[in-house]
Amino acid sequence: MDRPDHDSIPEIALGWHRAGRGAALATVIETWGSAPRPVGSQLAVSGAGEMMGSVSGGCVEGAVVEEARAALVDGRSRILTFGVSDEEAFAVGLACGGTIRVLVEPVGAGVAEPMLAEIVAARAARRPVAYVVDLEHWARRIAAPGGAFAERFRSDRSGVEGAEFVGIHNPPLRMVIVGAVHIAQPLVAMARACGYDPLIVDPREAFGSAARFPGEVVSHDWPDEALAGFGLDARTAVVTLTHDPKLDDPAIGAALRSEVFYLGCLGSTRTHAKRVARLAEAGFSEADIARIHAPVGLDIGAQSPAEIAVSVMAEITRVLRRGA
Repeated sequence: MDRPDHDSIPEIALGWHRAGRGAALATVIETWGSAPRPVGSQLAVSGAGEMMGSVSGGCVEGAVVEEARAALVDGRSRILTFGVSDEEAFAVGLACGGTIRVLVEPVGAGVAEPMLAEIVAARAARRPVAYVVDLEHWARRIAAPGGAFAERFRSDRSGVEGAEFVGIHNPPLRMVIVGAVHIAQPLVAMARACGYDPLIVDPREAFGSAARFPGEVVSHDWPDEALAGFGLDARTAVVTLTHDPKLDDPAIGAALRSEVFYLGCLGSTRTHAKRVARLAEAGFSEADIARIHAPVGLDIGAQSPAEIAVSVMAEITRVLRRGA
């Protein structure tokens, strides 16, 4: 899925810079109280004052744009602090007031073009990276997943550690739904609402029809072929819904051989016991099989397809944000 413009700020800034239009990046690095935009939110500003993205609900953008244009002239990075009084709060969406700190960096003199290009290339390749800035001495580096920032990568949490700002650039979330059954219809809508790019896989064309899933991407390949072409990674969730081992098992095997952060399988406890036996016979270890969430979804007493989809989406969110 192509990123929308509001989520393509590094790409836009790099493009403006290379076109000779000048570009500065403004990034929310800390917030206190209620804040309209989370840490890591970005705004790109061109030399002509064009802007894309957002660092607040609109109240401080004008000031940030002016500081960004000044940074393009003097070549200096800077940190801006904006406190919002109760009287101003509703104008920017801070219901109880708040404070935000914004890092402004001119592209070239601040963040070097090759470093920004490396970040953009990593994003295009679905390779997670962290952009780390020393806020005292302005040294910059790119860090790979794991190590001291492992938890930040897992939880999508940019922020300040000591004297450094760590900006997490994770690939967009994706979800593979195997089985175009009734539950898949509300689940795909919920997945999109939660920021996932979904793929529905079902070789049964009557199930995975455009009429049942208008506007959605549906693969009629067999699941193992579809998942191999899709490319599973640590930002992907896989949910199997068919109950049919001929369809579910190849998808489960592909998921277990990958780094997907979530694998959930529909079926009763008895169905799952049979599934476990088949997987063990196929050579998967106890640790591999323990990655499966089955029966899929949180136990909330769900009955209808929509309620089951709610329970599945809730469990996926819990695993993404809490790791269990």
